[in-house]
Amino acid sequence: MSVYSPAPFTVNPFVFEPLPLGSIKPLGWLGDQMHLMSNGLAGHEHDLYPIVSDSVWIGGHSEYSGLNEGIPYWLNGLVPLAYGLDDDRLKNQTWQVVDYILSHQQSDGWLGPEAPGQRDIWGRFPLCLGLKQLVEADPGRSLDSNILSALYKFITLMQQMLIQNVGYREFWGRVRYPDMIIVLQWLYEKHPGNHTHNLLDTMSLLNQHGLSWPQYYSQANYIFKDLDLVQPPITGGSPTFPYVHAVNAAQGMKSGAVLYRFNNDASLLQSSRNGVNWTLTFHGDPAGSVVGDERESGLAPNRGSELCTAVETMYSLSYLYHAMGDKVFADRCERAAFNALPVSFTDDLWAHQYLVVPNQPFSYSLDGPNPFWNTGDQSILYGMGLPKFLSASFAQAGPNGLAHVLLSPARVATTLLSGTHIDLACNTTYPFGNTMHYTFSASAPFRLYLRLPSWATYYEIVAASYRGVSVKYIPSNLTPDPHTGMLYLDLLDSGTVEYKLRTGIRTEDRGNDTISVYYGALLYALDVGFADNTTEAVSGAANASSDASLASSKIPTQAHDHIITNTKPWNIAIDPSTLKYHTSSNSDDVDALPNPIWAYEAPPNWITAQGCEIADWGFEEQLPAIPPRRGERMCTGEVREVVLRPYGSLKVHMAVLPVMELGGREERMG
Repeated sequence: MSVYSPAPFTVNPFVFEPLPLGSIKPLGWLGDQMHLMSNGLAGHEHDLYPIVSDSVWIGGHSEYSGLNEGIPYWLNGLVPLAYGLDDDRLKNQTWQVVDYILSHQQSDGWLGPEAPGQRDIWGRFPLCLGLKQLVEADPGRSLDSNILSALYKFITLMQQMLIQNVGYREFWGRVRYPDMIIVLQWLYEKHPGNHTHNLLDTMSLLNQHGLSWPQYYSQANYIFKDLDLVQPPITGGSPTFPYVHAVNAAQGMKSGAVLYRFNNDASLLQSSRNGVNWTLTFHGDPAGSVVGDERESGLAPNRGSELCTAVETMYSLSYLYHAMGDKVFADRCERAAFNALPVSFTDDLWAHQYLVVPNQPFSYSLDGPNPFWNTGDQSILYGMGLPKFLSASFAQAGPNGLAHVLLSPARVATTLLSGTHIDLACNTTYPFGNTMHYTFSASAPFRLYLRLPSWATYYEIVAASYRGVSVKYIPSNLTPDPHTGMLYLDLLDSGTVEYKLRTGIRTEDRGNDTISVYYGALLYALDVGFADNTTEAVSGAANASSDASLASSKIPTQAHDHIITNTKPWNIAIDPSTLKYHTSSNSDDVDALPNPIWAYEAPPNWITAQGCEIADWGFEEQLPAIPPRRGERMCTGEVREVVLRPYGSLKVHMAVLPVMELGGREERMG
């Protein structure tokens, strides 16, 4: 029995069509970071992390959750890392796992180790996203390995399970179902076979059996308040908890756009706009992620945000920009990618924090009551952060256009719908510098789209053809599209483009007369010094459902536990009128950036201000308390110059700063 109405027969197109995985390769600092991932924890979990190496998905015994989502999460991140870097070692890891999973697909189509009666379709969603990427990146091999056949067998079973209302044992899949609909829509557009009706049917079933994000993103139902103040308290069993679990909230923001693509209800686009705006306004941290130590809270700077929330926020925002084209989505995606993501990792990407707090002058084990709503740890989801950012950074625009949607150093080689083949490289230090240098060759003239970030105050473009034609563009003769923020140039078949942005220091109010400070795409936080006491990594329980643990013999020498403390005062108020931007003379020199770029004092940018230590700013539950009200702030010593640095390079930091009038005014423009 069909549950889907006959129309529409096509899914609504993306504003910017994603390119196949593997079309884009990282350059510059982005390439350095992804190689650090490959050489670090992400690239070695298959060797040493029991949740992957001893997973129940490949005949082992380990998993951290009864949802069996470990291998699916790992695959969803490792595939874009492997093919973004063209790394044969990582490719072989993905294929070893995928070959096992496909060869052990159960006779009724089920993918995974669960027996009937123990099945929950949720863990298949990230698995299918990983398989989708494999087909894009390695079509000959993946088709030979019957990925598409395995997917369709599973989809047929999933459709029947949903009709019989036996698809979910817990609520996770009911809120994360848009991820699976993304896979179904991709199949419908790229590999439909004779399955189009069943694909549309299954999209509708997933929507019908899911919880309604559009209904939650309404004035009547959305929780605007700080969740710590809601009475009765929202617990894991509360009806609204699925919507306010921080990772769910990050994933749910894209739901309206996903649903609109197949049911054509334009009101759903506004629900995604509401979801992004409200979530990041009322529950967002200054680094671009969602405040939630598992459950959302409010805007207090002593509440944490999970690393897995940051990567899901990035993915939702990049998807939304592709699907809808609202320029704010790309701006917000870059903010999370260049701030919330890198602050979570050690420089070598062998360790990460589970929670990052905006005002966090130290990172060590806390004694006494847990100040957070909940904490836990797993190290598999973060791998999708930068690799998926890379794969979303360029997109097709119309039949003969290429768009740089997320600014970063990368090279793209692709064939447009028009048949024009393009090889284009963007060399840049962005976001540490604001100049992009493009070189390109194409089989025919094409249109290049360049995104203008909302924070840019001026831009200049010089396009030069190897045939001797040079054209200069400035705001008076080239205007960005007001919706997408895109500028476009009609280019010949080879040449160069130089794209320069200008901006100034800006601040955002964080309540209680506190601010966060930005320049370009980067958040700047108070430098509180840095003392890293590394110790030998300690093996812990690998999961909650198995006794397996990481054997000491398998712990690599690169893995350490880190206790990081401040060496400078953290209880500083600043005078925002004295903020001054500084950069080294080589901030636009691609070859001059250090590697790793997110190490302490490595970025070539900093901001100074006049500040002072203030009295009566102590601790609350072992973390910096909310600072005193403005009228109660008093300096305890002399006013002096303090330094703010890019947030991602400060693993301990103060990013929400109280303000005072301390006298003096400095130039705020860089």
